[in-house]
Amino acid sequence: MSYSETIKNGFRIINSRWQLIVVQAAMMLLNCAGFFIIVGIPLGIAFIIFGLDLTGLAGVKDIMAIIKNPAELVSKYFGLILIIIACFLFYIILVTTAGLYVFSGSIGIIGGAIADPSSKFSSKSFFSEARRLFFPLMWYSLLIGLIFLAITFCLSLIGGGIAAVVSIARSQDSTLALFLGIFFSLVLALIGLSSILCTLAVTVYGIAVLYFRGEGSFASFRTAFHFLWNRQQAFWLYVVLLTGYVLLSFFIMLIVYPFNLIPIIGTIISFPVQILSYIVQSYLGLIILAIIFNFYYESEIRQNPAEEIPAAEATSDSMHREDISVPEALEPDQSLPEMEKKKQDEQQNDPQTLQ
Repeated sequence: MSYSETIKNGFRIINSRWQLIVVQAAMMLLNCAGFFIIVGIPLGIAFIIFGLDLTGLAGVKDIMAIIKNPAELVSKYFGLILIIIACFLFYIILVTTAGLYVFSGSIGIIGGAIADPSSKFSSKSFFSEARRLFFPLMWYSLLIGLIFLAITFCLSLIGGGIAAVVSIARSQDSTLALFLGIFFSLVLALIGLSSILCTLAVTVYGIAVLYFRGEGSFASFRTAFHFLWNRQQAFWLYVVLLTGYVLLSFFIMLIVYPFNLIPIIGTIISFPVQILSYIVQSYLGLIILAIIFNFYYESEIRQNPAEEIPAAEATSDSMHREDISVPEALEPDQSLPEMEKKKQDEQQNDPQTLQ
């Protein structure tokens, strides 16, 4: 399937299931309300209880003094700081869980639409898929987080080595140090960008593997890696989609940002504009998922239809056929004694035989 057909199918899938965009927008509004309830209200109550007075922090010098010596502020408002940290952590956990749950349901609806184009969106199927995919997707997200931590650690080691080489070269020749600093910085940026792009591509295709094949977290990541290695056009498709998403997001940010510069009225106008921009970004993200899922399904699953049947079902089917064939094979052996007995009875009752 060509890129254009895959992209058209992705738009068709999301446009026919526009309820997913409504769910994303509702989750965003609930997250904003949750921040006000979970973090804002307890913070205001804590300010009243501890009697925190911020009027003395109006000057920049006062703020810089606190930053240089924060021990006094921490010891004085230690309970307030603990309340803020606890509320913020609880809010992060709640938002992450809700986002992962909604994302699981969206993946289920998109994957079901690709496997069965006649299926429609329904709240029952959405929550059913969300419950089914929540924990597999959670473990997969933890694996991806560990991989990104490992990439960050490796890039930090490489950056430290580059800094050491540049510092040694600076002691010998400043021109050489400048050249090495620019060269190694470009190499590090290229390595980092390539690593992040490859990991992101494997991550998104791994979600498709997780849905269509039902494999575990590590197996899904490994299968997606082999798929991208064998079909490099899949990687470039993701690069094109990600580039378009970044450019459109940057263009939306350029439209929204000037409203923030207008006093009072700009703040009022920017809030609905920011909500609209979030909805557009959610729409683009769902389209990217639909395109990736469709490309993987057409390239891997549809060309190998036998792989769609789970191994457990195939095993049970073969056992069922064996159970059916066994009685058929035994029937002739069981009927032989009865036929011989019947023949002997006929010979005994035959008058000619008696004479």
